[in-house]
Amino acid sequence: MDKAIFEATQNPEERGRYIKVIQDLASKAIHATEKAKEEAEKNGLTDHAASLEEKIEHYKFVSKRVDDIVNVAAHYYNEKLAMFEDVERREERREKIRAMETEATREATGEAERREARRKARKEMGREARKEAEKEEKRIGEREEERREEKREKIRAMEEEERQEAWGDKERREARRKKRREARRKELE
Repeated sequence: MDKAIFEATQNPEERGRYIKVIQDLASKAIHATEKAKEEAEKNGLTDHAASLEEKIEHYKFVSKRVDDIVNVAAHYYNEKLAMFEDVERREERREKIRAMETEATREATGEAERREARRKARKEMGREARKEAEKEEKRIGEREEERREEKREKIRAMEEEERQEAWGDKERREARRKKRREARRKELE
């Protein structure tokens, strides 16, 4: 029955078919529970028979109010699905930021290793060659710093985008809640 309720909420074009399935299942459950109740009464299990009577009433309620049940379930499932989508998007954004940070760390490590190799090579050079190598080292260092700063800016931009998206997720949740409250208020009027 739960599966049919879920399917009715997710496939509006087949809602009527699933409502009939739910009503059929409720009818069969009522019949089976009535038999179990009679058996319990025969065996003197009055407490058990009383709980089975409650189940029968529950199934009768489900059968009568299946449209309302599907409507409420649709609101619930749609909200849950939207929340899961928000969480998935947030995780994707965070993963991108982590990947960028990892890449920046890896690049910084590679730069340090290359810098050290160039420093060792300069030790073996003559005075003129060393001066030229030091000038080149300075230019390389400036380019590396520019690249690092670009990466930091990119990461900051992604983090800001994440904050904006998280705020948007929150606003979308609030809009959905407001819409539900308004729909409930209209139903009550």
